[in-house]
Amino acid sequence: MPDLIVNVDHTAAFRNLTPGRQPDPVGVAVMAEVAGAVGVSARFTEDRRQISDRDIRVLRETVQGRFSLGVAPTPEMMGLVLDVKPDEVVLIPDRPEEASAEGGLDLILDRTEITDTITTIRDSGIPVFLFVDPDPEHVKSAHRLNADGVQINTGIYAGHASPDTRERMLARIVDTVKVAARLKLRIWAGHGLDYQTCRPLGEMTEVEACVIGHSLMARALLTGIETAVREMIIALERG
Repeated sequence: MPDLIVNVDHTAAFRNLTPGRQPDPVGVAVMAEVAGAVGVSARFTEDRRQISDRDIRVLRETVQGRFSLGVAPTPEMMGLVLDVKPDEVVLIPDRPEEASAEGGLDLILDRTEITDTITTIRDSGIPVFLFVDPDPEHVKSAHRLNADGVQINTGIYAGHASPDTRERMLARIVDTVKVAARLKLRIWAGHGLDYQTCRPLGEMTEVEACVIGHSLMARALLTGIETAVREMIIALERG
């Protein structure tokens, strides 16, 4: 069964609707770990549209499990990573018009920046994952770039109501996972997963962790964060 890593970006987005500090992503992170999550993730963008500098530094000090930081492969973000030293880094494209990354990295157009970033971060002892669309060729490219692992973008699969499309996208994810496993890459999955769409991922023994945020926060509005996290872990277990 994959571990659960709770993404707190949507908590920050909700907080930022008003000038106050509530809800605090750090408080959510603490409760998520109490409920059984093995780690917490946050995505940091250059325009600080969700997570702030303060959030990152306090999360790093507070999270007791794994703290994963998603950033774009830019010099500014690379400097932040080397300063904060998260447990893992996920390189994610930063498109200002998107609240969250809708597509994976362009491993051809941005190859030089990605290669330089991977080298610098790995030399500091921090594993680097690449956020990639579910395509075996993208995984092969990630391997050639010397990444430690991939986070497979589940957004199209999770976002489609059409059973045929969802089944087709799930099959593509399965193929991508198999190739990544053969190449001995660490495998995460995430983006848009909910309590139903996470279940097939729970069956994939090759998948180390699922990164889930929005559906957890939506559920937490009704049940509280600890109950929402425990229910998601059960959903993964029953995959």
